[in-house]
Amino acid sequence: MKRAVVLFNLGGPDSPEAVQPFLQNLFSDPAIIRLPGFLRAPLARFIAGRRAPFAREIYEQMGGGSPILPETEAQARALSDALEEPGTETLVLVAMRYWHPRAREVAKAVARFGPDEIVLLPLYPQFSTTTTASSLLEWREAAREAGLMVPTKTVCCYPTLPGFIAGHAERLKTALAALPSDANRRVLFSAHGLPERVVKAGDPYQWQVEQTAAAVAAAAALPPDAWRVTYQSRVGPLKWIGPSTDAEIEAAAREGLALIVVPIAFVSEHSETLVELDIEYRALAEQAGAAAYVRVPALGIEPAFIAALAQLVTKACAATAPGITGRRICPAGLAACPHALAEVAA
Repeated sequence: MKRAVVLFNLGGPDSPEAVQPFLQNLFSDPAIIRLPGFLRAPLARFIAGRRAPFAREIYEQMGGGSPILPETEAQARALSDALEEPGTETLVLVAMRYWHPRAREVAKAVARFGPDEIVLLPLYPQFSTTTTASSLLEWREAAREAGLMVPTKTVCCYPTLPGFIAGHAERLKTALAALPSDANRRVLFSAHGLPERVVKAGDPYQWQVEQTAAAVAAAAALPPDAWRVTYQSRVGPLKWIGPSTDAEIEAAAREGLALIVVPIAFVSEHSETLVELDIEYRALAEQAGAAAYVRVPALGIEPAFIAALAQLVTKACAATAPGITGRRICPAGLAACPHALAEVAA
């Protein structure tokens, strides 16, 4: 039995020279800029050219490139070890959405391996049309080009998967324990933001982020008034979902609170954790008078998280039919839930 597992992540430039083409790939995605292609392509080139100098400065603070690929490759190795079982040969590969290795490269490698089945596992715990759906669409096109006619199971999302929640909760409790026991504190569960119109169109991301945060808060025994869900990384003139992480940091700091920030939607370290949270928002908190500022690490190869991913793969393999595995968890009104789309197609 041969099984291929493909992990999907955003990707990031691996050198200063890669920054502008990475940004152009990002803004060329119709899931990101929802315009016809003849308008989107020149706009993507324009935005990438304008943002590249600023973005290069960000990546210079991380040594010139993003660490997301080596971080994700470490997760792939850990997952491969967790999936070892007699009689099954498992190949775990990484496919990045906007930089190498892209889905086309990975699909060719999977075809050479010749698996009996494929499991697609996004490293986006909360489903969004802008992340998971975009990555899976690119994969389907790449798999078709590579001639991959293999039964394929797809993990949609896992916002409250017990091992995923436990990993976050343990790291949060470690951060809480590092502060004085009498410190007045506030926990901010910070996730990447989305334009409000994307959510209003039925994208389940915000609802799922809130489910994750509530589950972690409960596992860490946080009182209801001790935590907030916030959103970071706004880009462009559109109205984005809130509250914003920077505004909540300033508000808590003015109250003299100690701040603990949890990257609730990121499972790997990259620019939004290492620069935005660790450098920019730390400086903001200190300037605003926060009693302390602690950033909880992303999950990475946290054992509970890797075990949870292995559980997802095992359950997907046990599914009787190809397609999205697991049950629908989103409310009926969220029309962009992949289960809802599958129901409409049926």
